[in-house]
Amino acid sequence: MADAARTQMAETVVSDKWVPEFDNGRAWRARLGFVLIASDHLIEEDTMRMAPEGVCVHFTRSHMPIGCTVENLAAMESGLAAAAADLMPEFEVPVVCYACTSGTAVMGEEAVIRELKRAHPHRQATTLLTGVIKGLRALSAQKIVLGTPYTDEVTSVVARYMKETGFELLNVQGLNLVYDKDITRVTPAYIREFAKAIDHPEADAIFLSCGGFRAIDVIDQIEQDTGKPVVTSNQGMMWNCLRMAGVQDQFGGYGRLLREH
Repeated sequence: MADAARTQMAETVVSDKWVPEFDNGRAWRARLGFVLIASDHLIEEDTMRMAPEGVCVHFTRSHMPIGCTVENLAAMESGLAAAAADLMPEFEVPVVCYACTSGTAVMGEEAVIRELKRAHPHRQATTLLTGVIKGLRALSAQKIVLGTPYTDEVTSVVARYMKETGFELLNVQGLNLVYDKDITRVTPAYIREFAKAIDHPEADAIFLSCGGFRAIDVIDQIEQDTGKPVVTSNQGMMWNCLRMAGVQDQFGGYGRLLREH
């Protein structure tokens, strides 16, 4: 009898009366896409934390040799288009962002955006560093200090890029770390003290670079300590992607940029 019952159930046909009811899903406001480096995990966590209700974040990864060096970062360019092509191809994703500060500085914004657009020409393409630059400008910051976890070589590339973009750097300091497994373990408390130590009396803002830095945890505290706005890689990137997608929410917890602009 049991075998007969299973056979009967397998032959059952769903009635035509079942017509699914649809809505716009959890991403009823926007989907944001991010192309990550192979070893990143912090950006996933940070963007999920900062995503307002109705905004979903999605991720793909581009191959990068282990270690944050200029050579390894440059090697990513050839794989960006393929990685972006795999990002939610069935869905509307209005904004796709390459989520690496130092990688953008090494390859350049134009090269990165060109590769992202090759995959999906109809999607808006941007970079993490583009968001930082736009965020600093929204805060009317001209003179800044720069803190990174990178080696001197990589820090110098980022500093030079910021200068070429029009900012005056009053202090530049790095922690000389090479591997993401170390960068992501730098404590927020240390990052807070590091930011205060590199501040300059004439600086308009503090820029803490690297998507692997747990800097969003202490943005508000650093701003309270120094009386200055703080832009971090993941905060600036998320702010820019939200605005590009037409999401204008302002909310607290992540500094003046997301609270007031």
